[in-house]
Amino acid sequence: MTESSAARVSAPIGGVPNRRVSKPRAQWPAPTGLILLSLVPIAAGAFRLTELTSGGEVTAANARFFDSPVPVVVHIVASSVFLVLGALQFAPSLRRRRWHRYAGRIAAPAGLLSALSALWMTLFYDMPAGGGVALFVMRLVFGTVMAAAIVFAFIAIRRGDVATHSAWMTRAYAIGLGAGTQVFTFLPWTLVFGTPDETMHAVLMGAGWVINLAVAEVVIRRRAARSRRPARPSARSGAANAALS
Repeated sequence: MTESSAARVSAPIGGVPNRRVSKPRAQWPAPTGLILLSLVPIAAGAFRLTELTSGGEVTAANARFFDSPVPVVVHIVASSVFLVLGALQFAPSLRRRRWHRYAGRIAAPAGLLSALSALWMTLFYDMPAGGGVALFVMRLVFGTVMAAAIVFAFIAIRRGDVATHSAWMTRAYAIGLGAGTQVFTFLPWTLVFGTPDETMHAVLMGAGWVINLAVAEVVIRRRAARSRRPARPSARSGAANAALS
């Protein structure tokens, strides 16, 4: 296309500017960033699976996983699927295609399995070193909220309420991605002050979930604000209005 023809395509018709098509590259920073953040828990999970399947050394830190491997294996696999497919759901071009629906039918059950297996491990595994009552309660609360959010999202989409569905799935994804953000809450503290005690360990873990949920609420509100904006008149209607005037 020549420069003059490109200018004609983008020129306003009937005094109304045409809506420009967003560049494909512009919609990928968010999904890419989420996938990169997901690599932290995914890599940790892959290490744990390798340890379990290759007959690694049993220590006080991992004995609970060797004694009852099924819940942790389910949690690792389901969480990895949920985090990767969930990140791709933030790409606008994919949300406008059937892929979004098909991927959601995999991601939502995976997220529910991730939350339920996390609750099972919290209740029935021995408490890991550095844990405490506060962290135990937080894991129960956030795991329950994540599972409930996915159920609410499913109910909403069955009613055809896309906005509510999207909001609850965004919250569920934010909680599921907590392990990625917790690396960045722990790292500065550990570098400056060393290994956190039980109380600070709980605070830093909770901070990862709270930060993610805060960001999720900002995304949800911006999405809602965009949906409330009046639609821009199309080029065709603009041309017709100009002809009538």
